[in-house]
Amino acid sequence: LENDIHRWTMTKSEKRAILSRIKGTTDIATIANIQIVIEAVDENFELKRKLFHELDQLCSPETILVSNTSTLNLSKLATYTKRADKVIGMHFLNPVPKVPLVELVRGMKTSDDTFNTIQKLANRLGKTPIEVFEYPGFVTTRIIIPLLNEAMYILMEGVASAESIDTAMRLGYEFRYGPLELADMMGLDEVLAWMDSLFHELGEAKYRPCPLLRQMVRKGKLGKKVDEGFFKYDDHGKKI
Repeated sequence: LENDIHRWTMTKSEKRAILSRIKGTTDIATIANIQIVIEAVDENFELKRKLFHELDQLCSPETILVSNTSTLNLSKLATYTKRADKVIGMHFLNPVPKVPLVELVRGMKTSDDTFNTIQKLANRLGKTPIEVFEYPGFVTTRIIIPLLNEAMYILMEGVASAESIDTAMRLGYEFRYGPLELADMMGLDEVLAWMDSLFHELGEAKYRPCPLLRQMVRKGKLGKKVDEGFFKYDDHGKKI
């Protein structure tokens, strides 16, 4: 929000109005009576499994449980609840405020009522929802990950610089962001987790993470959120 104010795309009063609609808590018990819960914890199946099990015990039987997973098996997550018909995926794309698309992912037992409710929610949020049936990576992640991975291999092999790779894709194919800047925006640790998950599920070489990516994650160069990834960024998130 501060970045939007800095770019003159939002006023301080608009920021205050947005924040007034958000209530933070560290006590999970406070969401017991919520109608829809959307989880966005790290892309780790065990972590999400434990959370879904806890939410299932805590929330009303009518509560819809939504996962923002990019690659994990939604139907398997649903088995750790007693409401598989009320479990659905809602995959937002980064940067979430700017990307109008959201994938609505049906698990094997997701009911039509659940899907229709979440579709209406997506519309209220100003998003364009698409219906996706469960499969590793769904649509967007499955398509974008090999592209990001190949760009990283090109950089690692010294074929071109990071700036040249991104310029080639922006100007040559009219991408809004180059693949390496996009990976920085997503978070390189998240991108690595998605690649590992897809490679584990599908076993295809195109999803095997580039060694350069693993090296950068080990060094803590996770992208824009820490001001350094394939590029460096200033305090306002602008590429230096």
